[in-house]
Amino acid sequence: MGGSPVAAQEASDDDAARVVVRIAGSHVDSASNPLPPPGSATFAAEGEQEHAKPEAPAEAASAQAPVEAKQEAAAAAAAAAGVQAMAVTVVRDVEAGPDASTSGQGGDKPSWFTPKRLLVMFCIINMLNYVDRGAIASNGVNGSRTKCSGGTCSPGSGIQGDFDLNNAEDGVLSSAFMVGLLVASLIFASLAKRYNPFRLIGVGLLVWTIATAGCGASFDFWSITICRMLVGVGEASFISLAAPFIDDNAPVPQKTAWLAMFYMCIPTGIALGYVYGGLVGKTLGWRAAFWGESILMVPFVILGFVIKPLEMKGLSHSGIKEYGQMLNPEVQDQIDNNGTKHVMPGGINDLAGKVPQKFSFSRFAKRLMTEIGLFSKDMKELLQEKVFVTVVLGYIAYNFVIGAYSYWGPKAGQQIYNMTSADLMFGGITIVCGIVGTLAGGFTLDKIGSTIPNAFKLLSCATFLGAIFCFGAFCFKSLYGFIPCFSVGEILVFATQAPVNFVCLHSVMPHLRPLAMAVSTVSIHIFGDVPSSPLVGLLQDKINNWRSTALILTSILFIAAVFWFIGIFVPSVDRFEEEIEHGVPAAERSNLRPLLDDNEEARASD
Repeated sequence: MGGSPVAAQEASDDDAARVVVRIAGSHVDSASNPLPPPGSATFAAEGEQEHAKPEAPAEAASAQAPVEAKQEAAAAAAAAAGVQAMAVTVVRDVEAGPDASTSGQGGDKPSWFTPKRLLVMFCIINMLNYVDRGAIASNGVNGSRTKCSGGTCSPGSGIQGDFDLNNAEDGVLSSAFMVGLLVASLIFASLAKRYNPFRLIGVGLLVWTIATAGCGASFDFWSITICRMLVGVGEASFISLAAPFIDDNAPVPQKTAWLAMFYMCIPTGIALGYVYGGLVGKTLGWRAAFWGESILMVPFVILGFVIKPLEMKGLSHSGIKEYGQMLNPEVQDQIDNNGTKHVMPGGINDLAGKVPQKFSFSRFAKRLMTEIGLFSKDMKELLQEKVFVTVVLGYIAYNFVIGAYSYWGPKAGQQIYNMTSADLMFGGITIVCGIVGTLAGGFTLDKIGSTIPNAFKLLSCATFLGAIFCFGAFCFKSLYGFIPCFSVGEILVFATQAPVNFVCLHSVMPHLRPLAMAVSTVSIHIFGDVPSSPLVGLLQDKINNWRSTALILTSILFIAAVFWFIGIFVPSVDRFEEEIEHGVPAAERSNLRPLLDDNEEARASD
């Protein structure tokens, strides 16, 4: 009477999260079947007659017989529907965990898994990913070729010495894992619409762990190259899906700061990788460095499979719909214009006979073509976002430089300034400047206002000034002039990490964020650091002057600054709160909230 339609809808949605089953003789209520089952119109009245005192005259006994027949038929239909609902509920609970049945009482949230713990876990995983990149670039792991002069040869060391690689081959080795990452990123982004993204991260981490162990066991150039490709496959799931999870669960006033903490692990991981690779490689051998990384990742692989999976904003994974169709092919989902799902169950005998499904190539091909069509549609929608395209173009130029810095930096510093411990020197500079710069960029954007135009202003200014300082640093003849100038340049350059990913996440619709992160990752690698490492190695082989090579490389940062400056003037809209109303049924709209969603007051106080 006095209730609002919104409240009624919310109540309906809450009821839709429960499946109540009563055994034969009782009626069945199912969220997925808001319509009453056949015969239920008379069932309630007949149930009341069962509880009424038998005061009717004996003459009515014969008239009651048809009613009892109808009652038995209704009970049989209700029992059949009840078994189906029970089967759907059991499979759904197995998938969601033992707390699935308590969703209305806080069961949607793991008791200990909070947003801050999610951030910490993702930061450690991200750091391990980039420790691997820094380790393979360190002199302790990468090593040097065998050198011969005047008839005397000095033995090589590390990967380059063991496999006798030239600089170009060595550069290809650093980029080999990108091949797996480029292909797998888009696949994982597409799978996130059908399978839970959190479980996909667990699968990727498992592949990463096995592949890094394989790097330590490699026996020639091609074997380690294949293993590096598989490392890229493992990274792909995490790189594409972790940032949207953090963006979903971060407090609103601190979204960019949380992203900054996450991306701070990139320079920190690379720097720790330099130090880790230098120490472990020289003491235990380069193979032990890879095995150590693999062991450190094992606990997070286990967590990825045992923790109750999270839901991501913009993506819905309805277990009732998926398993209901799997258990009974005759369950027909009917979606009306209001987004309400009606399930029309078949008979109980059909359920047992139709659970097994034979593989059909034609069905698989049709499904594959459907997925390709949906992916193409999403890609078209994504590439029409001018803001996203602009920020990625600048990011490509930026990553071209950073990728080559991370790989060739220790070796260039050792050759130009005769550093006795280039791994430790570059590792120390990068870890301090990376932490300070990345956090400063995130907190600065939150302070001035987390908007897309403000992000572009910060990106263009920080990159332009950072390019000036880095370029000037390589002009110094003295190491004492190089270190402070290069440090300031790195702080400014790393200040872009949080703002650039903020723009990538907020310039597209929520359901496109995994694909946006995947496309961004693929683009900055395939056009950025994948070609930069071998090209810089080829350039150095040609001119044989590390100072000139470093200056040419650094000048590309000015191109990134120009793209991001253009982005200031591109019309932009923050699409984080937008939803595709026509694509998400109202009954499933609750799934769009993050699993770790706390109440607003609690989150604001954190």
